[in-house]
Amino acid sequence: MLCVCSSSAVTHAPVDRPQPIANVGGRCVRVRVRRLIESSLLVTVLLLPPVRCFTDCQKCVFNPVSCRWRLTGAVSPLLLSLLDITELKRNLSVGRCSLSWYTAWQNGKEKLVAYQREFHALRERLRVAEHRTLQRSSELNNILEQFRRAIAETNGSKDALTNFSDETQKLLKELAHRKPLQVPNIYHHLPHLLNNEGSLHPAVQVGQGRTGVSMVMGIPTVKRKVKSYLSETLHSLIDKLSPEEKLDCVIVVFIGETDLDYVHSVVSSLEKEFSTELNSGLLEVISPPASYYPDLNNLKETFGDSKERVKWRTKQNLDYSFLMMYAVSKGVYYVQLEDDIVAKPNYFATMKNFALQLASEDWMILEFSQLGFIGKMFQAPDLNLIVEFIFMFYKEKPIDWLLDHILWVKVCNPEKDAKHCERQKSSLRIRFRPSLFQHVGLHSSLAGKIQKLTDKDFLKPLLHKIHVNPPAEVSTSLKVYQGHTLEKAYMGEDFFWAITPMAGDYVLFKFDRPVSIEKFLFRSGNQEHPGDKIENTTVEILPFSDTALKTKEKYKRTDDHFYRIAEFEKGTVEGTVDPSFNPVAAVRLTVLKDSAVWAIISEIHIKRVAG
Repeated sequence: MLCVCSSSAVTHAPVDRPQPIANVGGRCVRVRVRRLIESSLLVTVLLLPPVRCFTDCQKCVFNPVSCRWRLTGAVSPLLLSLLDITELKRNLSVGRCSLSWYTAWQNGKEKLVAYQREFHALRERLRVAEHRTLQRSSELNNILEQFRRAIAETNGSKDALTNFSDETQKLLKELAHRKPLQVPNIYHHLPHLLNNEGSLHPAVQVGQGRTGVSMVMGIPTVKRKVKSYLSETLHSLIDKLSPEEKLDCVIVVFIGETDLDYVHSVVSSLEKEFSTELNSGLLEVISPPASYYPDLNNLKETFGDSKERVKWRTKQNLDYSFLMMYAVSKGVYYVQLEDDIVAKPNYFATMKNFALQLASEDWMILEFSQLGFIGKMFQAPDLNLIVEFIFMFYKEKPIDWLLDHILWVKVCNPEKDAKHCERQKSSLRIRFRPSLFQHVGLHSSLAGKIQKLTDKDFLKPLLHKIHVNPPAEVSTSLKVYQGHTLEKAYMGEDFFWAITPMAGDYVLFKFDRPVSIEKFLFRSGNQEHPGDKIENTTVEILPFSDTALKTKEKYKRTDDHFYRIAEFEKGTVEGTVDPSFNPVAAVRLTVLKDSAVWAIISEIHIKRVAG
C-alpha cells in the first residue's frame, strides 16, 4: 500500500522485463537495473505500516481525509513516495513536524506509550528502508563487475562484438574501462563460489517467504548422532507467541547439511508437525547447496583445537553467515537462536520492547542469554557488516570471538587499557536480565562432545533495572558487599550493594568524554531488601567548563567545583539538568549524614541529550 495525497497526479510507467543485451564468450549477461531500482523503492514502501497516513502533501499532520491508499508497481509513483518518505524522516528528525496527531491519544497513558512504540518502530523501518536501497546499489555494482569480466574474457576480440548494436558496443566499452580499482567482495574470500551460479541460493526452501516483520529468528540445526531437540525448541518458541505476534515475526530453520535425503526427511517431519505455521508464513526451512562450502579438510589447526573441532567451528561460521544473508531483508531485527533451547513466556514482546526502548542508542548486540550465541539480537542493517567480517576470518576463530573483535575494532583505543575498552564495548553490547532462553541440549552437534551448559540467570528474579548509560569510569568510597559492584550496576548487569554509608562517602561517575545530560534517575532498595535505601545524599555534577555559567548562583558549589542539583527523597532522586551545565564531565552522589542501614542502588539512568 502506498499513501499519496489526493491532489497528486501520477502516471504509470510500463514495467519491462529484463532482456539479454550481451552474449560475450558464450556467457549471457542480463541487466536487471530496472527491476533492482523498482524493488528497492517498493521495499521502502512495503516496510511502512499500512495503517495510517502521516503526510498531508507538504505538511506533517495526521489528516486521513486528505489521503488515499493506492496499490502500484510503477517506478514513477514509487519514486515520488520515496522522496515523500525521505522528507518525512528529515522533518521528524529535526522536529519540524507538527505532532498534532499526538493529541488524539489523550485518552490514557497506555495509549500514549503504545503510540510512542509505533513511532520508534516507524523510524526503525525507515532506517531499514535506507539500508535496502544501499543493498540494491551494491547489486548494481556487481552487475557492472560481471560486464567487466565478460569483456575481459573476449581479450578485445572484435568478432565478439560484431553482433551488437553500436549503442550496446559503446555501453560495453564504457563499462569495461571504468573504475580500474576493484572493491573487494565476497568472492575474494570465498572464490570457490564462482564455480557454481547457485552457490548462494538455498538448495531447499520451504515456506511463504514472509517479509516486513519486526523480528526474524534464525535457528541453525545439523544432524546429531544422539538426539535432536529441534521439535521441542520450535514448540517452545511458537506456543509462547500471541496471535498478533505470530503475524509480526518469522522463524527460519537452517538445516546445515548437504545430504539432500536427510534434509528432505527433516522437512517432511516439520511439514507434518508444523503445517499450520509453514502455510501461514510463520515458519520457513532452508538448506545451503553443497557448492556453498569450500574444502574444509585442509584447515590450519589453531588455538590448540583438534582438526575436527577446527572444521566444526569453521563450518559453523559459514552456516551463521548463510542464515544471516537470508534473513537480512526480512525484518527490522534478527535474533540468533540455537536448536536446543526453551523460551520464557512473553519473550517476543520483552525483546521487542527492550529494543524499542534503546532506539536512540547506538547499540550493535542485545543479549537475552549469557550463553554462547543464544538470544543475540542484531539490527538488520548491521548484518552485512557482520557477515563480511566473518567471511574475512571464518577459518581463524569461532563466531563469539569474531563478534567481540568487531566491537573492539569499532570502539576500543589501543592506547587505552582493557578496562576502558570494556566500558566502550558495553555501550554496543547490552545484556538484558534475567535471561529469556535456557539451553537444554546435552549432546553437542560436535560429535562426542557433552555440554552441561545452563543459564544461571534464567530463573532469577530481576532485582535491578537496565539502562544504557554513557561510558564512564566509576568509583566509590563505600565498602562493596558480596561482589555487587558499582560498575556492574552502572552497566545494568546487577544492583550495587554497600555496607552502611557514612557522612563524606561518595559514588562517582567520571565520563570518558564530556556528556550533555538531559535527565537522571537513581533508585535505591529492591524487592528483596526494600529497607536498604539511600537518604541524606545529594546529586552533584561537574561541568566541563563553568566559566560562562549564568545559573551557578541558583546551586550550591562545592570546594572541588561540583554543583549540587538534587537530593534523595524516600530512596529515590530524579530530575533534569539545566542545559547551561552541559557538557558534564562527572556526576557524583555525596552522603551528608551517617546512615543506619546498608545501601542498595537498583537503578541508575543518566540519559544523554538526543542527538
